[in-house]
Amino acid sequence: MSDQISSLAKQGEKVLSFGEILLRICPDMDGQWLKESKLPFYVGGAELNVATALALWNVPSAYLSAMPDNSVTREIEDYLKVRNIDTSPMVFHGDRLGLYYLPKGKDLKNAGVIYDRANSSYADLKVGQINWDEVFNGVTWFHFSAICPAINQSIADVCLEALKAASERNITISLDLNYRAKLWKYGKDPIDILPELAKYCTLIMGNVWAANKMLGTALHEDLLPTEGYAKETLLQQATDTAKEILSLFPACKAVANTFRFDHGKGIRYYTAIYTEDQLTVSEEYVSEEILDKVGSGDCFMAGLIYGFYNHLPVEETLNFATAAAYDKLYIPSDATTSTVADIEKRIIRHDK
Repeated sequence: MSDQISSLAKQGEKVLSFGEILLRICPDMDGQWLKESKLPFYVGGAELNVATALALWNVPSAYLSAMPDNSVTREIEDYLKVRNIDTSPMVFHGDRLGLYYLPKGKDLKNAGVIYDRANSSYADLKVGQINWDEVFNGVTWFHFSAICPAINQSIADVCLEALKAASERNITISLDLNYRAKLWKYGKDPIDILPELAKYCTLIMGNVWAANKMLGTALHEDLLPTEGYAKETLLQQATDTAKEILSLFPACKAVANTFRFDHGKGIRYYTAIYTEDQLTVSEEYVSEEILDKVGSGDCFMAGLIYGFYNHLPVEETLNFATAAAYDKLYIPSDATTSTVADIEKRIIRHDK
């Protein structure tokens, strides 16, 4: 077990996720939504996806974001409360809720995503506005992602304020290295911002290419984010990247990497985590067809938190997180709807 993380994650106390709450508008690709006047949408956001999964898995889960105060957002708040998410940290101010458009079947990392988030309530948060003493009361784990500081300098500053406050209280901190090129538009690159934030983090998750871009870790020169590389090569890179992150950021105790590659209409997927001088690798999941890529990485992150929070061994934690992420590929919403029991049925087990 990674005692260095699990000892910090006290059961019975809350995991707080911080990020922008969004509505995902999901048109089809052939204009049928216009003809039928039907436009599906989902309540989401990377960090809310984590909070939703944890609440479903009976981990005390709180969520901090910002929304305008109106009848629609109060209904959204009620929707979250029904899912056992503590919304008491929510900031109600400003004039608009962030949106993004993603056609069915598309990935957040590709050109299909259209963001409509400028001047949202979350984007207008300022340093000094949130009472961290109050927000962190009863919290032992704080989660955020690299999407937060991608929005603007003000939110990057709020993230740093939060991390300093959490660190002073010995709160476990997790960071998902989500990279969204379309969001970094305020004159800073991730490498200008993320290293300062990462130095407070206990658990860092992403992939070797994101770590290279956002934290400046070394990447084998020919290792581009495409298919065709031997698994052994990728896992060696994962080990090298993790060791470098642990040396650069001494507060970090574990580094997790995901490897997700297209496989026809489906996916090849496996993961790894490096902690206590050892790389643990998941089984490989292969699917010929999937339903929705959105939120799979968030589900993996939630699975890691679930495992460490419940003091599970590293291998068991990784197996659960990987199965949760793979399972999410078959769920047409931003957050998982699968229970712990559902996910455990997905876990690939081999006799040893």
